[in-house]
Amino acid sequence: MKFRSIVTVLFSIIVISISAQLTIPVSDIPVTGQTLSILIIALLLNPKETFFVMLGYLTLGGLGLPIFADGASGFEKFTGGSGGFLIGFIFSSTIISYLFQFVKSKNWLSILLLTALGTIIILIFGVGRLSMLYGHEKGIEYGFTPFWKGAILKVFIGSFISLVILQYKKRHANKR
Repeated sequence: MKFRSIVTVLFSIIVISISAQLTIPVSDIPVTGQTLSILIIALLLNPKETFFVMLGYLTLGGLGLPIFADGASGFEKFTGGSGGFLIGFIFSSTIISYLFQFVKSKNWLSILLLTALGTIIILIFGVGRLSMLYGHEKGIEYGFTPFWKGAILKVFIGSFISLVILQYKKRHANKR
């Protein structure tokens, strides 16, 4: 991996770690900026970098750095209720980063659809894990119901931010 890619990966891990601490209290379960930053990063980086960002983030959090939502950490997070979401991050981000390479028109709609897909993947993993632990009804109650409104909002915000950054990068690249 090139030096620039390593710096990009480390910077992205820091961004996700900080955004995971930004909490909006909408219910007993926190809604953080974590998934928002993960979706944006997935659209801005190539799939290999995206994979290493998520692998690094999950590894560092698992090893005890308090970088998961609300300063949580430890490998036990992967076996608990949030484990499905954490594992979903790596699949979701890598898949949408990979698919974004093939999108010819990197416009608002394509970005919106991919961030929506990424969010759905994360929710499927999260609800799936919670369903394994507590049954399907509780999985939906704990893993979908408190998050769906925030998820929709993050899809729109993430799509807008991604589009603005991508347009800036495109204009900046054309000036070189």
